[in-house]
Amino acid sequence: MFRNFLKHLGWPNIMLLLVVLSIIIVAEYKFLQGEKLEAIFLGLWAPTILGFMNYLKYRE
Repeated sequence: MFRNFLKHLGWPNIMLLLVVLSIIIVAEYKFLQGEKLEAIFLGLWAPTILGFMNYLKYRE
């Protein structure tokens, strides 16, 4: 079942989701270290990438 989900999702989307997850982790780390403006800047990239993925998905 999980294997079918990954196959349906596709490798490019899986890679982009891993990038989004890593961006969220780095933004949280920076926020907890006190670098709040950098964390906010990085944190805004995650929804931007997800929105771009949705745009490409529904454009086809």
